[in-house]
Amino acid sequence: MTPTPHISAGSGEFAPDMLMPGDPKRAARIAADLLTDATLVTDVRGISGFTGTIGGRPLSVMASGMGNPSISIYATELYRFYGVRRIIRVGTCGGIPEDLAVGDVVVASAAHTESTTGTVRVPGVSLSLAPSPHLLRSALTASGADVRVGPVLSTDFFYLTRPGVVDALGELGTLAIEMEAAGLYATAMAEGAEALAILTVSDHVKTRAAMSSDERERRYERMLDLAVKTLSL
Repeated sequence: MTPTPHISAGSGEFAPDMLMPGDPKRAARIAADLLTDATLVTDVRGISGFTGTIGGRPLSVMASGMGNPSISIYATELYRFYGVRRIIRVGTCGGIPEDLAVGDVVVASAAHTESTTGTVRVPGVSLSLAPSPHLLRSALTASGADVRVGPVLSTDFFYLTRPGVVDALGELGTLAIEMEAAGLYATAMAEGAEALAILTVSDHVKTRAAMSSDERERRYERMLDLAVKTLSL
C-alpha cells in the first residue's frame, strides 16, 4: 500500500536504513550535507523525506514531526509498507545530570514515558521500551567512550514543569528528556523492526544552558557520525 495516508513516496523509494530527525528543516539539511544524489521522495504536510547514498550504500533521511504519536505514525508506515528495517532517531534532548553538557551525545538505552504507548498494546502490562540490541551494541562499539549511554524520558508535555519528576528520574540514572524515542521503540517492537535513538543535548533542564534554534539545526555532526557508523556495523 503505497503511497500511504501520510507518505507520498512510491514503492522502493526508501532505503532499508533511515535517519529520522524531528524537524523537516533538519532532515533537508542532513540530506544535503550527508547524502550523495539526495532525492526528495515525500513531502506530505511538509514532512520531507530523502533518499540517496553514503559510501555507496543507500540511506534515507525523513522527519518525524514532534511527539510520540507523530513518530509512531511515520515509523509504522515506513516499516510496514516501505520495507524500512532500521530507523535511528537523530534528535535533540534536554540534559538532566549536571555533568552532562550542551553538545554532548546521548544513546538512549531505554525510554521511560507517561504516554500510553507503553501500556496500550498488552492490557495490564507496562512494556519495557528499549532499542534494538544489535543497533545499541553497534553504537557502543562505534562510539568508544565518547557518548553517554542510559535511559531517557519520552514525554508528551514540552511546557509542563515537573521538577520533582525530573529530580526523581535523575536519581534513577535518567540522562535526558525528549519526545519521540518511546514511540519509535514501541513501533519497532510491534513491527518486528529495529530502532535506536541517538541524541544531542540541546539544553539543560537544571543549568538552563541552551542552544539557539539555529544551532539546533546545525550542531549534529557527532551524532550523525555515530549514527552512520552504527548502521555500517
